Amino acid sequence: MAKHYLRFTLFQRILHVLLFTSVLGLVTTGMPLFFNQSGWAFWIAHTMGGFGVMGFFHRLFGTTMLSVFTVHMVLILRRVVIGREYRLLWGPDSMVPQPKDFVQLFQNIRYFIGLGPAPRFDRFTYWEKFDYWAVVWGMGIIGGTGLILWFHDFFSRIFPGWFFNVAILVHGEEALLASGFLFAVHFFNTHIRPEKFPIDLVIFTGRVSGHEMIEERPEQYQRLVREGKLEKFETTPPPMWLKNLGRIVGAIAVTIGLTLFVLILYAFLRA
Repeated sequence: MAKHYLRFTLFQRILHVLLFTSVLGLVTTGMPLFFNQSGWAFWIAHTMGGFGVMGFFHRLFGTTMLSVFTVHMVLILRRVVIGREYRLLWGPDSMVPQPKDFVQLFQNIRYFIGLGPAPRFDRFTYWEKFDYWAVVWGMGIIGGTGLILWFHDFFSRIFPGWFFNVAILVHGEEALLASGFLFAVHFFNTHIRPEKFPIDLVIFTGRVSGHEMIEERPEQYQRLVREGKLEKFETTPPPMWLKNLGRIVGAIAVTIGLTLFVLILYAFLRA
């Protein structure tokens, strides 16, 4: 039986499920307001019970997303400040972009046009870091403006009236940009590219096989072997029920996301 290695902990996978569920919910309940002249937007709003009900669920999903964001940031800060895990700030276990990422981006472009070998990735690729920071940036901007609009009575004591018009504009446009990026770029990088189509199960099972690790992240594999740490990450293969659950949940999420992306694109072309 092929060896398997732990890539994501159970808690990280739960946070990711909560994150993408809240994002899908926010886009489903938010975009009909942005494109309220479109027939599909009216249909979604009518099906959900009206714009008032949609607003309630929008705030519920927004609270979930901000809770996930807060928990993640607190845990990272605790590991760095109290646990002194400075490797989270720099090195192969860090999500912080580093010079090597730009080199591998250039190497990947050369590989795509047949001018060189594929780059040898470590634990995180440059596009995974880009996806990560796009989400962090998006949650900060969208979440911040969302709170200002939600608690407008309180914030009206601090900000002038024109500030809320800016907040509405930034909230909607940034949400539109983020949803387009997630449903097109992130879904392609993660699930739709030929090596992973139709669903990459690692975010659901948390495990990769030794073959996958050597093929996709040879630098990480060799580094762990060199440092004598590979056995520390060895785990059991994912059970069939977990793989099937991942396939079902992943297929539903990708289908909803791509459907929303097509509807948004349709609304733009019809405008």
